[in-house]
Amino acid sequence: MLFFTGRLLLVAGALTMAHGTALAAEPSAAPLTTAQIVEQMQIRNQRRNDELKQYHSVRHYSVEYKGFSTTIDADMVVDASFDAGSGKSLRIVSESGSKFLCDKVLKRAVDSEKEASQDKSSTAMTTANYRFELVGAEAVGGRPSYILSVDPITPSKFLYRGKVWVDAADFAVVKVDAEPSKSPSFFIARTLIRFSNTKTGDFWLPEQTRSETRVRIGGTAVLAIRYGSYQVVPPGEARSVAGN
Repeated sequence: MLFFTGRLLLVAGALTMAHGTALAAEPSAAPLTTAQIVEQMQIRNQRRNDELKQYHSVRHYSVEYKGFSTTIDADMVVDASFDAGSGKSLRIVSESGSKFLCDKVLKRAVDSEKEASQDKSSTAMTTANYRFELVGAEAVGGRPSYILSVDPITPSKFLYRGKVWVDAADFAVVKVDAEPSKSPSFFIARTLIRFSNTKTGDFWLPEQTRSETRVRIGGTAVLAIRYGSYQVVPPGEARSVAGN
């Protein structure tokens, strides 16, 4: 039992890190360089961050662990809201399944996102955090996108290495296929992260995250987050509400 619990703790650490990573661009007529794409990403992201005032959504978290003929899982519903003045708020509405996985994976994933949101500059996709290289282009959801390889300048539990797809019209990250830049333990063989954003009005917001962790001594755990539909408050209305 202690051996099994130890493996689960290792998996929990990897999944939590993967989620934090996962918590944060148009091939045009004239091809853009890597530097031009990244510059536009930073400019547009800052503009969207300045304009985003409030939103609300209901998220669904789930985790499943399989190892040595054993399968356990857990689910959690989280009420998420953002206000430009007070920041992000995540409130657990319900939880079910394995209490161990709820406490060691799902709740930690929520806490990890809260931590990452408190220092956005250290997790942002900027030249201060990453090295970029243009490696291709393809359509995502019918929209042209650039494909960039990203490599963190310094190891961090909130940064990752891999590929990102950048919408060619909005210069927003629409998809990520990567792994954490820093492994929590030698016993974690590998953690793969797939993350996607969706456009709601003028804003690109998280759509879903899937991270799969394999343990060297056996077992695989999958953490999935569905971010639900967003209720985004337009900037003018947000200011009006704040002023009342």
